[in-house]
Amino acid sequence: MQIKVRLHGVFRIGRFKEEVRDVPSGMTARAVVEQLQIPTRQVGTVLIGGVHAGIDDQLPDGAVLSILPILGGG
Repeated sequence: MQIKVRLHGVFRIGRFKEEVRDVPSGMTARAVVEQLQIPTRQVGTVLIGGVHAGIDDQLPDGAVLSILPILGGG
């Protein structure tokens, strides 16, 4: 199956902004994060199809997965 991965903020450094990937059925957002070698502790928000999702949620075929870093500030 295919998904589209969108990276935001610092996650784009040395990677990409948007990429279509072939992944096995049942793939989770966490597995994609790990493939991209992004430390899960740095992931702030995961969106699947523009809707807030958990990092362990499975990705349906054709999903758009957005991965956003934790935002700092104060």
